[in-house]
Amino acid sequence: MIKPEEEAGVLQATLDRFNNLRLPRALALKDKVDRGDKLDETEVKFLADVAADLHTLKGFLERHPEYEQLVVKGIGLYTEITEKAIANEQAG
Repeated sequence: MIKPEEEAGVLQATLDRFNNLRLPRALALKDKVDRGDKLDETEVKFLADVAADLHTLKGFLERHPEYEQLVVKGIGLYTEITEKAIANEQAG
């Protein structure tokens, strides 16, 4: 079991990574797919990596439900990007 002070450090690192790296890149991808552009292989891998990370947050959210709404909004953003990217691929 992780100690509370270690968990606080993991939480801070996760939030920093989301705010400084993941969110800006996700918003750029959203702009790209909203223009009708397709995602390249690196961008698709990024979305897959984020999805895997979100899966690992499940246990954390059980202990810290106060972050659930933030995670749900993040999942919604990534879902929207993914759905639009699939539609762009299908449109050719």
